[in-house]
Amino acid sequence: MPFTPWTTKAGYVDLLEAIAGLDLIDAVAPIQLAIRLLVPEGSRLLELAEVRRFVGPFDPKTLAYPWRHADPDVDRLQAAIVDLVGRRPGASRTALFARVREMACAAAGRPVPRAATAAARPRTAVPYLNEPWYC
Repeated sequence: MPFTPWTTKAGYVDLLEAIAGLDLIDAVAPIQLAIRLLVPEGSRLLELAEVRRFVGPFDPKTLAYPWRHADPDVDRLQAAIVDLVGRRPGASRTALFARVREMACAAAGRPVPRAATAAARPRTAVPYLNEPWYC
């Protein structure tokens, strides 16, 4: 879960670089790059004063305590990634990852790394579910 109250723009870029560096781009569903911490009713996180400072009142529609990041740019980045992934459900994981990486690097004020070159040996496609309900 990449988006938490403790996520930084630079830390998110570092996460993306770790995914790329470990050759896991095709193994990570794009929606996983956009997931935000959910604080449901009864969460033990609510016992922490640090957490209570950033959560709002319980929302019965979402069954969670909404929260805002201290850096509004992080919330905007997360919303933009959700929008991107939601608008392009059939896009390749590699293409979506590249766009997410560009957005994150821009938000963090970091240069976009050069795309990795293809492996010398072709690999088998990573199997995955493509049903919208699975996550």
